[in-house]
Amino acid sequence: MSENSQFRFGAATGVGSMPGGDVLEAVKTVTGSFEDFPFLPELPARGPGADMIGRTAGMLVELYARVEPSGWRIGDRPGRDTKRARSWLGQDLDALEEYTQGYEGPLKVQAVGPWTLAAQLELRNGEVALSDPGACRDLAASLAEGLRLHLAEVSRRVPGARLVLQLDEPSLTDVLRGRVRSASGYRTHRAVDRQLVESGLRDVFGVHGAGPVVVHSCAPDVPFALLRRAGAQAVSFDFSLLTERDDETIGEAVESGTRLFTGVVPGTDGPLSDPAGSVMGVRTLWRRLGLRPGLLAEAVTVTPACGLAGASPEYARTAYAHCVRAARSLADNPE
Repeated sequence: MSENSQFRFGAATGVGSMPGGDVLEAVKTVTGSFEDFPFLPELPARGPGADMIGRTAGMLVELYARVEPSGWRIGDRPGRDTKRARSWLGQDLDALEEYTQGYEGPLKVQAVGPWTLAAQLELRNGEVALSDPGACRDLAASLAEGLRLHLAEVSRRVPGARLVLQLDEPSLTDVLRGRVRSASGYRTHRAVDRQLVESGLRDVFGVHGAGPVVVHSCAPDVPFALLRRAGAQAVSFDFSLLTERDDETIGEAVESGTRLFTGVVPGTDGPLSDPAGSVMGVRTLWRRLGLRPGLLAEAVTVTPACGLAGASPEYARTAYAHCVRAARSLADNPE
């Protein structure tokens, strides 16, 4: 295992989004469910500015965005949408601070990564930032500075925490394969060179210094190897979307010290199997790869398959408890 693996992640955590609009209740649920690895929840049901793009747009430095019928668009000055996003984030941090008094251990915060942001955030002409390489660079630089300030603020409020930065990149595969649609919808933007994508990610990862970065995507075909080369210490993904063609990449990632945040619990309401059954596929993968069972607890964090914004509050609590029990099953019975 590499030096990066020496950071002690928790055995289970959530992805980020939760149902409802009561942040105190959300933080209480998170800190109560994941005593060893809580996270700052996101509540998109509150409206624009609490959604994943708007929340991250509110963190940008010297770039501002507003809501248009087509989505979030870069504007000239901070308007009410930016102010609302920042206000909600401040409320969320107040709640987190209240429920983490004296906490020491890993604490995860989430933001949208540079390439998904470029694929979703529109320029003044209505095309997404991905259409303009210069805009992509400016956006990544603004994001990096905003994340630096955000991490410093969280550290100030929860001084005992060891911060884990999660960057959500659900559009990354589409960026790499030229599948991001133009404003007209009749064409797609050209695929971005993989080395450029990797370099852009590395630059943003660097804002966290020696701290660990997780990249999350619940889309198919997560580029594990590229993320590992860019410096991600962990990759969060929907485990059900893996195929055997991912085996070699997964094996190389684990052996290099990359942690797997395996999304094995459904993100919307429905019946759940027993905890051991939820991680049966992880055990099967381990055997197929010829990895030693004792490595499971060192290499795997159990999560829902994606965010829980579409779930009921009752299911969210149940799903989180299920993740914790499934992680315990892996640790107690790795074979």
